[in-house]
Amino acid sequence: ITPHYDLNLMSPNQNLYSLTAIIIESMRQVLEEFKPDYVYVHGDTTTTMAVALAAFYNGSKICHVEAGLRTFNKTNPFPEEMNRSIAGRLTDYHFAPTDSAKQNLIKENVATKNILVTGNTVIDALQFSVHKLNENHYSDKEIEVLKTEIDFSKKIILITGHRRENHGQGFINICKALKTIAENHSETLLIYPVHLNPNVQKPVYEILGNISNIKLIDPLSYPAFVWVMEKSYLIITDSGGIQEEAPSLGKPVLVMRSTTERPEAVEAGTVILVGTDIDKINIETEKLLMDEAHYSQMTKLHNPYGDGKACERIVNFIKKMENEK
Repeated sequence: ITPHYDLNLMSPNQNLYSLTAIIIESMRQVLEEFKPDYVYVHGDTTTTMAVALAAFYNGSKICHVEAGLRTFNKTNPFPEEMNRSIAGRLTDYHFAPTDSAKQNLIKENVATKNILVTGNTVIDALQFSVHKLNENHYSDKEIEVLKTEIDFSKKIILITGHRRENHGQGFINICKALKTIAENHSETLLIYPVHLNPNVQKPVYEILGNISNIKLIDPLSYPAFVWVMEKSYLIITDSGGIQEEAPSLGKPVLVMRSTTERPEAVEAGTVILVGTDIDKINIETEKLLMDEAHYSQMTKLHNPYGDGKACERIVNFIKKMENEK
Protein backbone atom coordinates (compact mmCIF):
# COMPACT_ATOMS: atom_id res chain seq x y z
CA ILE A 1 0.00 0.00 0.00
CA THR A 2 1.40 3.40 -0.95
CA PRO A 3 -0.14 6.74 0.07
CA HIS A 4 -1.52 9.13 -2.52
CA TYR A 5 -0.57 12.09 -0.33
CA ASP A 6 2.39 12.73 1.96
CA LEU A 7 1.59 15.69 4.19
CA ASN A 8 5.21 15.85 5.42
CA LEU A 9 4.02 16.90 8.87
CA MET A 10 6.79 15.95 11.26
CA SER A 11 9.74 18.12 12.26
CA PRO A 12 12.25 17.94 15.16
CA ASN A 13 11.06 19.15 18.58
CA GLN A 14 7.58 19.82 17.23
CA ASN A 15 4.90 20.95 19.67
CA LEU A 16 1.23 20.03 19.65
CA TYR A 17 0.13 23.56 18.72
CA SER A 18 2.05 23.66 15.45
CA LEU A 19 1.35 20.00 14.65
CA THR A 20 -2.42 20.46 15.01
CA ALA A 21 -2.38 23.59 12.85
CA ILE A 22 -0.34 22.06 10.03
CA ILE A 23 -2.50 18.91 9.95
CA ILE A 24 -5.73 20.89 9.60
CA GLU A 25 -4.32 23.19 6.91
CA SER A 26 -2.71 20.32 4.97
CA MET A 27 -5.90 18.27 5.13
CA ARG A 28 -7.93 21.21 3.84
CA GLN A 29 -6.05 20.96 0.55
CA VAL A 30 -6.53 17.18 0.35
CA LEU A 31 -10.23 17.33 1.20
CA GLU A 32 -10.92 20.11 -1.30
CA GLU A 33 -9.16 18.16 -4.05
CA PHE A 34 -10.49 14.69 -3.23
CA LYS A 35 -14.00 15.64 -2.03
CA PRO A 36 -14.63 12.45 0.01
CA ASP A 37 -18.08 11.40 1.18
CA TYR A 38 -16.49 9.53 4.10
CA VAL A 39 -13.31 10.15 6.06
CA TYR A 40 -11.99 7.34 8.26
CA VAL A 41 -9.87 8.25 11.26
CA HIS A 42 -8.21 5.66 13.46
CA GLY A 43 -7.26 5.65 17.11
CA ASP A 44 -6.33 8.61 19.26
CA THR A 45 -3.33 10.47 17.85
CA THR A 46 -3.29 14.21 17.30
CA THR A 47 -3.63 13.39 13.59
CA THR A 48 -6.88 11.55 14.36
CA MET A 49 -8.39 14.50 16.18
CA ALA A 50 -7.20 17.14 13.70
CA VAL A 51 -8.29 15.18 10.60
CA ALA A 52 -11.72 14.59 12.16
CA LEU A 53 -12.05 18.34 12.70
CA ALA A 54 -10.93 19.09 9.14
CA ALA A 55 -13.39 16.52 7.77
CA PHE A 56 -16.17 18.10 9.84
CA TYR A 57 -15.33 21.51 8.36
CA ASN A 58 -15.45 19.89 4.90
CA GLY A 59 -18.89 18.35 5.48
CA SER A 60 -17.70 14.75 5.09
CA LYS A 61 -19.13 11.88 7.11
CA ILE A 62 -16.61 10.79 9.75
CA CYS A 63 -15.99 7.15 10.62
CA HIS A 64 -13.93 6.51 13.76
CA VAL A 65 -12.12 3.18 13.88
CA GLU A 66 -11.20 2.09 17.45
CA ALA A 67 -13.95 4.29 18.87
CA GLY A 68 -15.07 4.53 22.48
CA LEU A 69 -11.82 3.89 24.33
CA ARG A 70 -11.70 5.95 27.53
CA THR A 71 -9.71 6.27 30.75
CA PHE A 72 -11.95 9.15 31.96
CA ASN A 73 -8.79 11.04 32.92
CA LYS A 74 -8.23 13.82 30.40
CA THR A 75 -4.50 14.09 31.10
CA ASN A 76 -3.72 10.36 31.12
CA PRO A 77 -2.82 9.39 28.50
CA PHE A 78 -1.92 12.87 27.25
CA PRO A 79 -3.04 14.05 24.74
CA GLU A 80 -4.67 10.83 23.52
CA GLU A 81 -7.64 10.79 25.91
CA MET A 82 -8.86 14.18 24.71
CA ASN A 83 -7.92 13.45 21.09
CA ARG A 84 -10.26 10.45 20.94
CA SER A 85 -12.97 12.20 22.96
CA ILE A 86 -13.01 15.17 20.59
CA ALA A 87 -12.91 12.87 17.56
CA GLY A 88 -15.84 10.99 19.07
CA ARG A 89 -17.95 14.14 19.29
CA LEU A 90 -17.34 14.79 15.58
CA THR A 91 -17.90 11.21 14.41
CA ASP A 92 -20.94 9.96 12.50
CA TYR A 93 -20.22 6.21 12.62
CA HIS A 94 -18.34 4.67 15.54
CA PHE A 95 -16.52 1.34 15.10
CA ALA A 96 -15.92 0.15 18.66
CA PRO A 97 -13.47 -2.70 19.31
CA THR A 98 -15.39 -4.09 22.31
CA ASP A 99 -18.78 -3.93 23.97
CA SER A 100 -17.20 -1.95 26.82
CA ALA A 101 -16.13 0.72 24.32
CA LYS A 102 -19.67 0.73 22.91
CA GLN A 103 -21.10 1.32 26.40
CA ASN A 104 -18.76 4.30 26.85
CA LEU A 105 -20.19 5.85 23.69
CA ILE A 106 -23.79 5.19 24.73
CA LYS A 107 -23.07 7.00 28.02
CA GLU A 108 -21.95 9.95 25.88
CA ASN A 109 -25.37 9.93 24.16
CA VAL A 110 -24.22 8.39 20.88
CA ALA A 111 -27.15 6.66 19.15
CA THR A 112 -26.76 2.88 19.19
CA LYS A 113 -27.62 2.67 15.46
CA ASN A 114 -24.40 4.58 14.77
CA ILE A 115 -22.19 2.19 16.77
CA LEU A 116 -20.87 -1.15 15.56
CA VAL A 117 -18.76 -3.50 17.69
CA THR A 118 -16.17 -4.83 15.26
CA GLY A 119 -13.15 -6.04 17.20
CA ASN A 120 -9.97 -4.11 16.56
CA THR A 121 -8.41 -3.77 13.10
CA VAL A 122 -4.99 -4.15 14.73
CA ILE A 123 -5.78 -7.85 15.15
CA ASP A 124 -6.63 -8.08 11.44
CA ALA A 125 -3.26 -6.51 10.59
CA LEU A 126 -1.43 -8.72 13.07
CA GLN A 127 -2.93 -11.93 11.74
CA PHE A 128 -2.18 -10.90 8.15
CA SER A 129 1.42 -10.05 9.07
CA VAL A 130 2.01 -13.28 10.99
CA HIS A 131 0.67 -15.25 8.03
CA LYS A 132 3.03 -13.41 5.64
CA LEU A 133 6.02 -13.81 7.97
CA ASN A 134 5.44 -17.56 8.16
CA GLU A 135 5.36 -18.02 4.39
CA ASN A 136 8.49 -19.82 3.19
CA HIS A 137 9.17 -17.37 0.36
CA TYR A 138 8.78 -14.22 2.49
CA SER A 139 11.98 -12.21 2.91
CA ASP A 140 12.65 -9.01 4.84
CA LYS A 141 16.10 -7.38 4.94
CA GLU A 142 15.47 -5.83 8.36
CA ILE A 143 14.56 -9.22 9.85
CA GLU A 144 17.61 -10.84 8.27
CA VAL A 145 19.83 -8.24 9.97
CA LEU A 146 18.10 -8.84 13.33
CA LYS A 147 18.78 -12.58 13.01
CA THR A 148 22.52 -11.87 12.85
CA GLU A 149 22.58 -9.24 15.62
CA ILE A 150 20.35 -10.74 18.32
CA ASP A 151 20.98 -13.86 20.39
CA PHE A 152 17.57 -15.52 20.37
CA SER A 153 18.79 -18.35 22.60
CA LYS A 154 18.22 -15.95 25.50
CA LYS A 155 14.84 -15.03 27.00
CA ILE A 156 13.87 -11.97 24.99
CA ILE A 157 12.15 -9.12 26.83
CA LEU A 158 10.85 -6.60 24.30
CA ILE A 159 10.60 -3.01 25.55
CA THR A 160 8.74 -0.06 24.06
CA GLY A 161 8.30 3.32 25.70
CA HIS A 162 7.38 6.73 24.34
CA ARG A 163 4.38 8.27 26.12
CA ARG A 164 4.47 11.99 26.83
CA GLU A 165 3.12 11.57 30.36
CA ASN A 166 6.16 9.41 31.18
CA HIS A 167 8.72 11.99 30.01
CA GLY A 168 11.10 13.12 32.75
CA GLN A 169 11.12 11.19 36.03
CA GLY A 170 8.84 8.51 34.61
CA PHE A 171 11.40 7.49 32.01
CA ILE A 172 14.23 7.68 34.52
CA ASN A 173 12.31 5.24 36.75
CA ILE A 174 11.57 2.95 33.80
CA CYS A 175 15.23 2.85 32.79
CA LYS A 176 16.38 2.17 36.35
CA ALA A 177 13.94 -0.73 36.59
CA LEU A 178 15.12 -2.17 33.26
CA LYS A 179 18.73 -1.86 34.38
CA THR A 180 17.96 -3.88 37.52
CA ILE A 181 16.15 -6.57 35.51
CA ALA A 182 19.09 -6.92 33.13
CA GLU A 183 21.66 -7.05 35.94
CA ASN A 184 19.67 -9.63 37.93
CA HIS A 185 18.91 -11.87 34.94
CA SER A 186 21.87 -12.59 32.70
CA GLU A 187 19.75 -15.23 30.94
CA THR A 188 17.63 -12.45 29.43
CA LEU A 189 18.22 -10.04 26.57
CA LEU A 190 16.25 -6.79 26.68
CA ILE A 191 15.56 -5.40 23.19
CA TYR A 192 14.49 -1.76 23.14
CA PRO A 193 13.65 -0.06 19.81
CA VAL A 194 14.18 3.49 21.07
CA HIS A 195 11.72 6.21 20.06
CA LEU A 196 13.36 9.15 18.25
CA ASN A 197 11.99 11.77 20.68
CA PRO A 198 14.96 13.34 22.55
CA ASN A 199 12.95 13.16 25.79
CA VAL A 200 13.08 9.38 25.42
CA GLN A 201 16.55 8.98 23.92
CA LYS A 202 18.42 10.95 26.60
CA PRO A 203 17.54 8.89 29.71
CA VAL A 204 17.53 5.60 27.78
CA TYR A 205 21.06 5.96 26.41
CA GLU A 206 22.44 7.54 29.60
CA ILE A 207 21.15 4.78 31.91
CA LEU A 208 20.99 1.72 29.63
CA GLY A 209 23.63 2.42 27.01
CA ASN A 210 26.45 0.28 28.42
CA ILE A 211 24.70 -2.85 29.70
CA SER A 212 25.72 -6.00 27.86
CA ASN A 213 22.32 -7.70 27.82
CA ILE A 214 20.34 -4.62 26.81
CA LYS A 215 20.25 -3.98 23.07
CA LEU A 216 19.15 -0.48 22.08
CA ILE A 217 18.11 -0.36 18.43
CA ASP A 218 16.43 2.02 16.00
CA PRO A 219 12.63 1.90 15.67
CA LEU A 220 11.47 -1.14 13.69
CA SER A 221 9.15 -1.46 10.72
CA TYR A 222 5.83 -3.14 11.49
CA PRO A 223 6.76 -6.57 10.00
CA ALA A 224 10.06 -6.61 11.88
CA PHE A 225 8.36 -5.57 15.12
CA VAL A 226 5.77 -8.34 14.80
CA TRP A 227 8.60 -10.80 14.13
CA VAL A 228 10.42 -9.73 17.31
CA MET A 229 7.15 -9.88 19.29
CA GLU A 230 6.73 -13.49 18.20
CA LYS A 231 10.27 -14.27 19.41
CA SER A 232 9.80 -12.53 22.77
CA TYR A 233 9.24 -14.15 26.16
CA LEU A 234 7.40 -11.12 27.54
CA ILE A 235 6.78 -7.49 26.65
CA ILE A 236 7.11 -4.37 28.81
CA THR A 237 5.49 -1.34 27.21
CA ASP A 238 3.58 1.91 27.62
CA SER A 239 1.90 1.45 24.23
CA GLY A 240 -1.83 1.11 23.70
CA GLY A 241 -1.96 -1.17 20.67
CA ILE A 242 0.56 -3.67 22.01
CA GLN A 243 -1.87 -4.41 24.86
CA GLU A 244 -4.07 -5.91 22.14
CA GLU A 245 -1.46 -7.39 19.80
CA ALA A 246 0.82 -9.22 22.22
CA PRO A 247 -1.90 -11.36 23.90
CA SER A 248 -2.92 -12.56 20.42
CA LEU A 249 0.59 -14.01 20.18
CA GLY A 250 0.40 -15.48 23.69
CA LYS A 251 2.83 -12.95 25.18
CA PRO A 252 2.36 -11.53 28.71
CA VAL A 253 2.39 -7.73 28.84
CA LEU A 254 3.42 -5.38 31.64
CA VAL A 255 2.05 -1.89 31.01
CA MET A 256 4.11 1.05 32.28
CA ARG A 257 1.11 3.30 32.79
CA SER A 258 -1.15 4.14 35.72
CA THR A 259 -4.31 3.97 33.59
CA THR A 260 -5.40 2.13 30.47
CA GLU A 261 -8.15 2.68 27.93
CA ARG A 262 -8.16 -1.08 27.46
CA PRO A 263 -9.66 -2.32 30.75
CA GLU A 264 -10.82 -5.52 29.04
CA ALA A 265 -7.20 -6.67 28.85
CA VAL A 266 -6.68 -6.08 32.58
CA GLU A 267 -9.94 -7.88 33.38
CA ALA A 268 -8.97 -10.79 31.12
CA GLY A 269 -5.58 -10.99 32.83
CA THR A 270 -3.57 -10.65 29.61
CA VAL A 271 -1.89 -7.44 30.83
CA ILE A 272 -0.78 -6.10 34.21
CA LEU A 273 -0.52 -2.37 35.00
CA VAL A 274 2.79 -1.54 36.68
CA GLY A 275 3.02 2.22 36.12
CA THR A 276 6.49 3.74 36.35
CA ASP A 277 7.11 2.42 39.86
CA ILE A 278 10.56 0.80 39.92
CA ASP A 279 9.67 -1.82 42.52
CA LYS A 280 6.41 -2.81 40.85
CA ILE A 281 8.05 -3.21 37.43
CA ASN A 282 10.77 -5.36 38.98
CA ILE A 283 8.40 -7.48 41.09
CA GLU A 284 6.00 -8.29 38.23
CA THR A 285 8.87 -9.02 35.83
CA GLU A 286 10.49 -11.28 38.42
CA LYS A 287 7.25 -13.24 38.83
CA LEU A 288 6.97 -13.83 35.08
CA LEU A 289 10.60 -14.88 34.79
CA MET A 290 10.66 -17.17 37.83
CA ASP A 291 7.11 -18.50 38.26
CA GLU A 292 6.38 -20.84 35.34
CA ALA A 293 2.76 -21.44 36.38
CA HIS A 294 2.04 -17.69 36.51
CA TYR A 295 3.70 -17.18 33.13
CA SER A 296 1.88 -20.10 31.54
CA GLN A 297 -1.50 -18.86 32.80
CA MET A 298 -1.00 -15.41 31.22
CA THR A 299 0.02 -16.90 27.86
CA LYS A 300 -3.17 -18.97 27.59
CA LEU A 301 -5.79 -16.37 28.46
CA HIS A 302 -8.37 -15.22 25.90
CA ASN A 303 -7.65 -12.01 24.00
CA PRO A 304 -10.84 -9.87 24.09
CA TYR A 305 -9.98 -7.69 21.08
CA GLY A 306 -11.33 -9.58 18.14
CA ASP A 307 -11.04 -12.39 15.63
CA GLY A 308 -9.34 -10.67 12.70
CA LYS A 309 -12.57 -9.75 10.88
CA ALA A 310 -13.01 -6.14 12.03
CA CYS A 311 -12.31 -4.65 8.58
CA GLU A 312 -14.87 -6.94 6.97
CA ARG A 313 -17.53 -5.83 9.46
CA ILE A 314 -16.73 -2.15 8.87
CA VAL A 315 -16.95 -2.46 5.08
CA ASN A 316 -20.24 -4.37 5.29
CA PHE A 317 -21.70 -1.74 7.64
CA ILE A 318 -20.90 1.13 5.28
CA LYS A 319 -22.22 -0.82 2.29
CA LYS A 320 -25.46 -1.36 4.18
CA MET A 321 -25.70 2.35 5.05
CA GLU A 322 -25.16 3.28 1.40
CA ASN A 323 -27.76 0.79 0.18
CA GLU A 324 -30.35 2.17 2.59
CA LYS A 325 -30.04 5.73 1.29
